[in-house]
Amino acid sequence: MARQKILLFQRLTALIKVTDKNLPIGKPINNRVAYILNASLDLVPIGVIGELCVGGAGVARGYLNREELTAEKFIANPFVAGDRIYKTGDLARWLPDGNIEYIGRKDNQVKIRGYRIELGEIENALSLVAGISQCCVLAKEDASGNKRLVGYVVSEEKLDKTYLQDQLKSSLPEYMVPMIWVELDQMPLTSNGKLDRKSLPEPESSDLSTKEYVAPRTEREEQLAAIWQNLLGIEKVGIHDNFFELGGHSLLATRLVSMVRKELSVELSIRDVFEYTSIEALSGHVSLQSGGVLLPAVGVEEKPDRVPLSFSQERLWFLDQLHGQYRVPHSDSSSS
Repeated sequence: MARQKILLFQRLTALIKVTDKNLPIGKPINNRVAYILNASLDLVPIGVIGELCVGGAGVARGYLNREELTAEKFIANPFVAGDRIYKTGDLARWLPDGNIEYIGRKDNQVKIRGYRIELGEIENALSLVAGISQCCVLAKEDASGNKRLVGYVVSEEKLDKTYLQDQLKSSLPEYMVPMIWVELDQMPLTSNGKLDRKSLPEPESSDLSTKEYVAPRTEREEQLAAIWQNLLGIEKVGIHDNFFELGGHSLLATRLVSMVRKELSVELSIRDVFEYTSIEALSGHVSLQSGGVLLPAVGVEEKPDRVPLSFSQERLWFLDQLHGQYRVPHSDSSSS
């Protein structure tokens, strides 16, 4: 019975991958139970993604001769004493009608710049875009060791990266929208017909930008291009390329401001980087800021044995000395 259940679930999963649609996989049958849990093994609300765990009469005893994996996947049921549940490793969520919606595999969950991202959720949204017949999203490391989202698509028409990004931004937060796209004639498959993620090609420099390459024309543009190439780990940057399409983000924008201050002796704000996203636009803005006052450079200093308190800390210390311990002021209506 357990084997039949696993085969049925695999067929449902394969059906979802073939159709590239976000399909429900139904409800638990009699004497079976399904939980969708977070990392702390707590139940998640309807619509929230978690790990699908199954229990009931169909749960097997474990993996043959694999005690460690059995202990990891077959755990005590936190809601029913004496029962066990199986952690499938699949991400899912409850729908309002009581059905379960399959999202993807837990091992396709990545963390980029502090955000925990479900690659399957991006793929589901991407598969709904008109003209996309097949898709896959991976997290790739760049030359600096930073992870970037890369979208692989098989398109029925000519690939329009800007259109894809705009469509995804309508249903996903911006940090989940890939800025790097690779168009393929067909997706690589394994011998059993599944998507071979390891065979997907690395993105080339020409895949990073949606703009045609135009070389720097002035000394200022050449200086900025050199800074971008060093910061983003890219061999060639055109003056019309978008900083954020090339893999830039808020943390790199902070470093860009620092490098421009050091190399060009010009003071920029983080807002300027988001407003003037190309070298051409940023070069024109920098030329207007050349007469500005530079902020003092932040240097590394030795930490003294005694660090002076801030004004807020001094106030807390004074209140502690006065009352014996710091108390939050509050009003007492009975004494007024």
